[in-house]
Amino acid sequence: MPKICTSIEQSKKLIELGLDRKTSDMYYWCGSDLRIGGYKAQDEEGDIPAWSLSALLDILDDIMVDDEGNEYSLTIYKEEGLYYINYHDRWGAVDDIETDCYYDLVDACVAMIELLHEQKLL
Repeated sequence: MPKICTSIEQSKKLIELGLDRKTSDMYYWCGSDLRIGGYKAQDEEGDIPAWSLSALLDILDDIMVDDEGNEYSLTIYKEEGLYYINYHDRWGAVDDIETDCYYDLVDACVAMIELLHEQKLL
């Protein structure tokens, strides 16, 4: 079954990477029981922001330019039930930035955000 948002572990990782919790559109309410809630991350200390697929896609720019001026275009592929995301240089001058294959598009988006952060492109 497809996920509707990032897991708690993924959400914590995205926060560690510096994503602003205000870009999230859901949250895990951490009261007496853990549950997904609402449409915006609450400011309560125990709540953990969560990002829906739509919010993750909003974070990924459709066109990206690196420090050397190379322009990359965002592409999302689904093949045989697997998703992967890449940024490709249409001129073939530089290597593409691409994720591994994932059964869930949310997982592929999180992986791409991590890659972009590692390469200091996000």
